[in-house]
Amino acid sequence: MAANALYMSAPLIVVVLIIDYLAGDPSWLPHPVRFIGRAIAWGDAHLWSGHPQRDFIAGLILAVGVTVLAAGSVWAGIALCGQAAWWLATLAAVIVAWTTIAMRGLDDAAQEVERTLLSGDDAAARAAIPALVGRDPHRLDRTDLVAATVESVAENFNDGVVAPLFFLFLGGPVCAMGYKAINTLDSMIGYRNDRYVYFGRAAARLDDAANYIAARLSALCIIAAAALVTARAGSALKTCLADARKHASPNAGYPEAAMAGALGIKLGGDAIYAGEVEHRPILDGGNRAIAAEDITTARQILHCGCVIAVVGFSLLRIVLVRL
Repeated sequence: MAANALYMSAPLIVVVLIIDYLAGDPSWLPHPVRFIGRAIAWGDAHLWSGHPQRDFIAGLILAVGVTVLAAGSVWAGIALCGQAAWWLATLAAVIVAWTTIAMRGLDDAAQEVERTLLSGDDAAARAAIPALVGRDPHRLDRTDLVAATVESVAENFNDGVVAPLFFLFLGGPVCAMGYKAINTLDSMIGYRNDRYVYFGRAAARLDDAANYIAARLSALCIIAAAALVTARAGSALKTCLADARKHASPNAGYPEAAMAGALGIKLGGDAIYAGEVEHRPILDGGNRAIAAEDITTARQILHCGCVIAVVGFSLLRIVLVRL
């Protein structure tokens, strides 16, 4: 039943989301992303040379090779299970699909920062924030901690929820795992620093392409969720249209700007990573002072937006099949 690798019904995808909601990312599960990360680390250690042209070609080979290996392994594994029994292939497809979704993990990490801030323990919030962002925790005051968490919820709503769902509906676990490989490549080598400016360029461009549609769909889901959670859909849409393209990333600005408008706050601005200041544009969703409760609302938008994404993708598939 190799078809399970390339196609999953909407009810099965809902089952995947329910499993993620209940179990998250348990430590005992051999998560495929860990193996993908090891392959990338091996390639980084053995292929990087410091020569611009060679590094670009080597980085391209690594990015394509890891993506094809990840997707191909899923296809082969589910196909082999299908030779034994149809239900085994279905079970394998569900398990693989589960590993591509990070809804529960994102929500739990945001909730931990929210909990510590609401209890007045800023030090504990700084200890919890590295699970969400790579900024220097000791440089973050209370407002910065809230803003960083909300921005992470918005951006990772795309990377960990909408984009994997989009690829699950598009091409089953094979496509979803291919996306996770591209996303992991970008998170490990897709930087513009001295080491990766050439070696990681292909990975970064692949990630930009893979997220292009999904990021805009993520923004639409946030806007729709804002209509139900904060009654600020108009502001979310306005901020997205006005400020999303100001972001250095061609994709991240869309869900972040939509979230800023949905909450009526400003996001973005300078951030410090490893002691270096990264200048980011202001995403001007409103002038209200940022508060810890904004994390609570952002999480509500996350939950609502996830439901909207599943319903929307299901309806879109029905329409496309009937055309």
